[in-house]
Amino acid sequence: MNMRLRFAPSPTGYLHVGGARTAIFNWLFARKEGGVLVLRIEDTDRVRSSEEHTKVILDGLTWLGVDWDEGPFFQSEGVERHRADATRLLEEGKAYRDFTDTAAMRLEAKERGMHPSRVVREKMMDLGAESAKQRAEAGEPFAIRLLVPDGETVFDDLVHGEMRFGNDDIDDLVILRSDGTPTYNLAVVSDDADMRITHVLRGDDHLSNAPKQVLLYRALGYPEPVFAHVPLILGSDGRKLSKRHGAMAVGDYAEEGIVPEAMMNFLALLGWSPGDDRELMTREELLGAFGMERLLKSASVFDIDKLEWLNGRHLDAYSDEELAKCLRDLLQEDDSFCSGFLDDVNWLSELLGLIKPRARRLDQLAEQARPFVCQNLHFDMKAVEKHLNKDPGAAIKRLQSLYETFRGADWTREELEVSLRDLASQMEVGAGKLIHPLRIALTGNMASPGIFDVLYLLGRERSLSRIEDAVERINLR
Repeated sequence: MNMRLRFAPSPTGYLHVGGARTAIFNWLFARKEGGVLVLRIEDTDRVRSSEEHTKVILDGLTWLGVDWDEGPFFQSEGVERHRADATRLLEEGKAYRDFTDTAAMRLEAKERGMHPSRVVREKMMDLGAESAKQRAEAGEPFAIRLLVPDGETVFDDLVHGEMRFGNDDIDDLVILRSDGTPTYNLAVVSDDADMRITHVLRGDDHLSNAPKQVLLYRALGYPEPVFAHVPLILGSDGRKLSKRHGAMAVGDYAEEGIVPEAMMNFLALLGWSPGDDRELMTREELLGAFGMERLLKSASVFDIDKLEWLNGRHLDAYSDEELAKCLRDLLQEDDSFCSGFLDDVNWLSELLGLIKPRARRLDQLAEQARPFVCQNLHFDMKAVEKHLNKDPGAAIKRLQSLYETFRGADWTREELEVSLRDLASQMEVGAGKLIHPLRIALTGNMASPGIFDVLYLLGRERSLSRIEDAVERINLR
């Protein structure tokens, strides 16, 4: 069988983590089995759909490394085919016209204790096909409803096994609205059949649609795809993941320093297991291990700490050259960024050796690198108040003494440390009393790599200049 899968996002919003995981699962399965992945944009909601959302979805997929073989196709392009399918069902007696008033039917259904669609069916059956046809030919608007047969709808799901739904619980769903627009379930079935989709892998939130779609496949005589409904992703409170949990669009995570390899690794493990204890997996390892048989039945929790841990591990695998490119991209908007520092291979290697262990995201790495590659410092004002402005006279005296000491020192880590500790002894203060204001002067922050590493990498000229600037800053406060 020529396996064909599809990812079918709606451009009514951005690409969120649930949709991204669905795309990843479809991509992994298609690539693992030598199948075809079709991208379809389900844009039939013309009011809420937008080109902006479509672009962001495509950009998000590209960032993740999820490519597709056919498309993107747009569901709105198949409206005439959707209408033809609905009309055929009507002509074959598998659907019927609905001229009723929706509000009135709901009220009557409530009074009679019936499902609204069954009240509609009763009214339309009493009307008769010939009378319904005459009213339609006279121009009276009508919807088309699927005539759900008696019995039950049974199908197999690769995740949940055999699924059974009593047809009494399935309403005679509208497949074509009175304005001639198709509804979601009809459009999806018509499109999947037209695109020869063999496997539909999607989230559990679509499970309630599955029996309705199976009924449509059977009524239309189209081959049924294999279904696989994966459990939803939950927040830390056990509820469906949403914005209240801090969940964001995929593009937002990229902007916050998550790398695509980590996001794919993380999302792939939400609802699937490689069959062993592995957590850190490359794209190639995911492809080698992926299979539908290990999709999980239980929901998974979105753990941002786990994502950031994986991100740090994937960053460890980046070469210095790759990280330098990332830093250039992230810091280029800073007018004081001096990209030339990153061209020194040995200096770059030393810098990354200091800051990589302190960062789990690219944005954190960039902030750690900023004092070393940008002329202008971003000051932590709490640190400034505590170590410079709280006792300005002492801070100035200590910084000026450091300036004089360092001006004549050999610029090695060892010599710088000896010089500072000797000075502390002479001034009868602990070394920390010198290190804290010095760190603020050099980096603007309370925390940084070891102070002697900072001095060494900044070099004599920049270090002395920043000490002078700090003294002036205190005087001008």
